[in-house]
Amino acid sequence: MGHPPFEPRDPEYDARVRRSFARQGAMAYLGVQIGALEPGHCELRLPFRAEISQQHGYFHGGVVGTLADTAGGYAAYTLMAAEASILTVEYKLNLLAPADGELLVAMARVVKPGRTLSISSAEVFVEKGGQRTLCALMQQTLMAIHGRHDPA
Repeated sequence: MGHPPFEPRDPEYDARVRRSFARQGAMAYLGVQIGALEPGHCELRLPFRAEISQQHGYFHGGVVGTLADTAGGYAAYTLMAAEASILTVEYKLNLLAPADGELLVAMARVVKPGRTLSISSAEVFVEKGGQRTLCALMQQTLMAIHGRHDPA
């Protein structure tokens, strides 16, 4: 995903994002891990488990959406001020192929950073037998809440 380099407002963005991610019970429950993190970019990885599948044995579409939403949110959060918190306002998910595989990878990037509203997008891939298939696309709007930072 080519994008111009972004300059984070908070030089400690990496530690701040990782602390926030570590407080997400949903991510811990699902088994999601941060694969890559840089200004305006976040990659999340999720190994397959039966507990997060749907009736055909694929990753559940809701889990695909959750991974894309969270990756896009943290991509945007890397560019926000140290005192800001973040919430998703909306997202649209296109499911392009069954998420049939051993690993789900969401690669998100900021399309347009803003003081209050930011736009991110994500591509979600499923890996099976060494092959990677694009299974979903997501676009979202995120809102920075200023003066109400995440707890340390």
